[in-house]
Order: sequence, then C-alpha cells, then structure tokens
Amino acid sequence: MIRTKILIADDHEIVRRGIRHALETNPDWEVIAEAANGREAVEMADRLHPQIAVLDLSMPEMNGLEAIRRILSASPEVRILVLSIHDSDTLIHEVLASGAKGYLLKSDAARDLLSAVQSLIDGRTFFTAKVSQALLDNFLNGGAPRRVVEERSRLTPREQEIVRLVADSRTNKEIATLLNISVRTVETHRSNIMEKLGIHSVSDLIMYAIRNGLKDVSPQGGRLSA
Repeated sequence: MIRTKILIADDHEIVRRGIRHALETNPDWEVIAEAANGREAVEMADRLHPQIAVLDLSMPEMNGLEAIRRILSASPEVRILVLSIHDSDTLIHEVLASGAKGYLLKSDAARDLLSAVQSLIDGRTFFTAKVSQALLDNFLNGGAPRRVVEERSRLTPREQEIVRLVADSRTNKEIATLLNISVRTVETHRSNIMEKLGIHSVSDLIMYAIRNGLKDVSPQGGRLSA
C-alpha cells in the first residue's frame, strides 16, 4: 500500500509531536520528517518529496511564507497546509497568494486537522470557519483588511519605519545609519516595539509587518528570512 507522505514544520517540539500523533491515526498517512525551522522544511521537502506539508508561519531562520515559496518553486506538486495562531486578513491573503492550499488555526486543529489534510489529499482546499469568514469580510469590504489601520496605529511613525527595516533584515547598525540615529536609540525603539506589540522574536515581528502592510512580500520585495 502506498501511503501519503507528510512533512511537519513547527519550531515547537510538543506541537510537532501532537500533529504527528494525530496524523498517524490514519494508516494511509506517513509522517516522513519533522522540521524545526523554515530552512529545514525547505531542505527536507526538496530531499524527501512529501505530498503534503503542514507548516507553521512563525519559525526561526526562515519564516513560513518564504518556506512556502521556496518549497513550491522547487516542488509545485506539494500541497501545503498552514497551521498558525495568526488570523489576520492580510496575512491569510498573503499565505494563499504564496500558493498554500489550506489555512487552519491552531485553535481549531484538534477538530479540523484530519479533515484539512484529507481535503488537500483529495485536491481540494480547506479553511476553518474563522478563516473563511475573514476572507468573506475582506471581499465584502472591497479587499481592505479591517484591522490593519487599527494595528498599525499602535506604533509611532518612527517605530513603523524601524519595523519596516527590521523586517527587511537590516541590522541595528544599518538602521542607525539609514535613520541618522544612534545604535542605542535603535535598540531602545526595538525593545519598545516588542513590548508594545507583545511579541518576542524577529520572526513574529516580520509577521506583524506583513499583516500590517509594513513589509513587501512580493518575490522581488526583499528578504523574508528571519
């Protein structure tokens, strides 16, 4: 019997273990590898040729969006299911534009993970209710994400500028030179931004930048690795 080969990518081992346990309840599926970051996911997908890849978005070394693009560039037949805590309208659209076929919130995984994977195996897409509603609301609002202005307004113009540069993989020294401020001032701004947004990693800051229009996510739009 030929089983469906599945790759899991998430930077938390306990999450990967839970996903593997759930998927392996189906005897027709085989988890062939687990990746702890985006770069590993790309390398494993290229080497092992899974049919399905279940990817987180906020991962170290390379975030999920860039990993999706690189995986599909080398192996367009791979069907990718994003499993994420993020439900931003903008981010959902960027994920779908990158080529993923499904978007599942981690809060819905216990109920919907197996159905989502089966849908992708059958050649269909899968979105849980909250994601489907976000897509519908976005369409009804003329494609303008509802929360972008609200979220972005939490930062000052200078903080938004620094977020853009951090999301483009600029170092503190490079940012200081570009903005004509001291490295210490850049470090203070970064610390304040992280505290204000309640995030703790550059990868999460890049996700914030993407969903708030502070990061160009086109293939020609700069670096996405974190």
